[in-house]
Amino acid sequence: MGWGYEKLIVWKNACELRRLIYQTTLKFPSIEMRRISQMRDAARSVKQNIQEGYFGGSLGKYINGINIANGSLAEVQGDIQDCFEDNLINEENYMKLISLARKTEYLLKRLRQSLIRKKLDGTWINY
Repeated sequence: MGWGYEKLIVWKNACELRRLIYQTTLKFPSIEMRRISQMRDAARSVKQNIQEGYFGGSLGKYINGINIANGSLAEVQGDIQDCFEDNLINEENYMKLISLARKTEYLLKRLRQSLIRKKLDGTWINY
């Protein structure tokens, strides 16, 4: 059956973004080890905080997890931009990564809005 968050497109996108960031950074020179580590950690943080927030035990903790995921996503987007500007990724890879990151950002914002609406109208059910 699976957990509720696993059905969310935003979580699936976050998983795909993490996977693509990992694959992309495999090709970076070893001098970029710090950037590689930071990018991988930030991309992983997006999906992990959606999941962690879901299991937080309260709507407030879920919303907080979404907020943290959004911050990590902003970091990933900045890193993608930097990598393109520094010629570590080509335009095709840049467009693929940034497009997925922006779609994920939009869906995170929509999820947050939905959770706040549930909080306000009292329809939140924690599983």
